[in-house]
Amino acid sequence: MPAQNVAFQDVVLSTEQIQNRVREMAIQISQQLSGELDGRPLHVAAMLDNGFMFMSDLVRHMTLPVVCQFLKLESRDLLENGHERRQIVHTPILAIEGSDFLVVDAVLHTGLTMDYVVQQMHRMGARSVRTAVLIDKPEERRVDVKPDFWAFRVSGRFLVGYGLGHHDLYRNLPYVANMPAP
Repeated sequence: MPAQNVAFQDVVLSTEQIQNRVREMAIQISQQLSGELDGRPLHVAAMLDNGFMFMSDLVRHMTLPVVCQFLKLESRDLLENGHERRQIVHTPILAIEGSDFLVVDAVLHTGLTMDYVVQQMHRMGARSVRTAVLIDKPEERRVDVKPDFWAFRVSGRFLVGYGLGHHDLYRNLPYVANMPAP
C-alpha cells in the first residue's frame, strides 16, 4: 500500500507539534549562533535519508545565512582479525576547512554515526561543528554524544514519518508515528 494512503493510529508527534518545535529550534539556533558566526554562513548538513525533511523545515525558519549540504552515510559491520568493527563511509563534504557546521538528523540513537561525522569534520578543519536532531533517544546511546539542539525525547519505539522510513516508505507522512507490529 502506498505511504500516502496510510494513516497510522499511534501518532507520537503531530504535524502541529513538529512544526511548532522546529520553528522554535530555528529561532534558538539563529539567536545562539548569530554572534559567533559574525556574518559567516552556517553550513547545515543533513544526514540522509532520515534528516532531509527536518533540515528543510529548519533552515526555512533560520535567520542566518545558510549553505545546505547533504551527507549520505552507509555503515557496514566488518570482521577483521577476529574483531568486529563498524566502518562508516560517506559522501564528500565540500568546503569544510574553516567553516561552521550544523549536522542535522531526524533521530539520534546510538550516537556512533553522529560521533563519527563530528570527529571527521573536526579532523578536516571545521571551525565549529554542532548537532541538531528532531528526536533524541539517549537511552539507546553507545557513545557519549549529546546533541547541541534537540526537539523531542522519545524512547523505545520504531518510528516512521516526517523523513523516517521503513523500507523507504512512510517518509512523506507529515507526522511521526509508531510503526505497527507486522
